[in-house]
Amino acid sequence: MPDPDDLQASIDRTRADLAATLNEIEDKLNVPKQLGIASSRAKESYDRDPVPWIAAAGVAALAVVGIVVAVVRSR
Repeated sequence: MPDPDDLQASIDRTRADLAATLNEIEDKLNVPKQLGIASSRAKESYDRDPVPWIAAAGVAALAVVGIVVAVVRSR
C-alpha cells in the first residue's frame, strides 16, 4: 500500500505540472502577447542586420509594381 505522504507528494507534483502546462497553452493562445513577442524579435533582428529586411522590402515593392503593371496591361 502506498504511503499517504508519497501519494500526496505525487498529486502535488501532478497538479503543478498541469498548472504549468495550462499556463504554456494560455501563453501560446494569447494572440496580442505573441504578436508583441514577434514584433520584438523582428526589431532585434533588424537592429542586428537591416540588410535582409531592406532587401525583402525591395523585393516586395517590385512584386507590387509587377502586379500593378500586369493588371493595367490586361485592361
